[in-house]
Amino acid sequence: MFSKVPGPVRLADQVASTLSEEIESGRLAEGDRLPTEVELVKQLGVSRTVVREALSRLRNAGLIEPRQGIGVFVLPRRTRPLDLEAEAADTKAKVLQIVEVRRAMEGEAAYLAATRATPRDIARMRQALDAIDSAVAAGGDGVDEDLAFHRSIAESTGNTVMVSTVRYLGDVLRSGIRITRANEARRNDFIEAVREEHHAILDAIEAGDARAAHAAARRHMKHAAARLRDADDSFWTETEDLEVDLDAAP
Repeated sequence: MFSKVPGPVRLADQVASTLSEEIESGRLAEGDRLPTEVELVKQLGVSRTVVREALSRLRNAGLIEPRQGIGVFVLPRRTRPLDLEAEAADTKAKVLQIVEVRRAMEGEAAYLAATRATPRDIARMRQALDAIDSAVAAGGDGVDEDLAFHRSIAESTGNTVMVSTVRYLGDVLRSGIRITRANEARRNDFIEAVREEHHAILDAIEAGDARAAHAAARRHMKHAAARLRDADDSFWTETEDLEVDLDAAP
């Protein structure tokens, strides 16, 4: 059914894109069961870990749903795909636009989280931050862990529309985060600044200080934008090798 996926880098992105195309084209229709993990591994020529990560991304995007003991099925499309063919064609402009959207969304999410998060929610956010540190220490980029942290904040609001929106924008947000983290990884002071900003958001949420949480989340995005604006031209040339798709939509 599927052809083997070429290329050694970001295979999960390529697999997710391949499966998404099957769904968008209608070749995998609403209610269809996806091949099993074992079958996908054989058909795509990738590892089981890659397949699982790709399926996780499709699930977060609201394209598929695992059903215990039965399989993974294609969900109905309840909204039209986003048209992200931005007038500003260059990567820098698009990433800064994503940051602007995140500033609005995440400020409100942090505000609500500070008023509604349970101790279990706080623990999950803390684990997500620890996971970022562990990923970076192991030589990873921490992108998925970073996204998981921000998603955990949205989930703690109890606002199902907000959670669905974050999941719907999953690939777009991941692409933006990948570039911001690549920029920040170039300098130790940036790495530490991001870490402090994340902890400031969580500390305010844990303290139940909604205004401080809102301010901390917006400040984090403001500083992220400033760090991107200060990046030199060579960095933006290098982003061509990051294999991001800023026009992707779940």
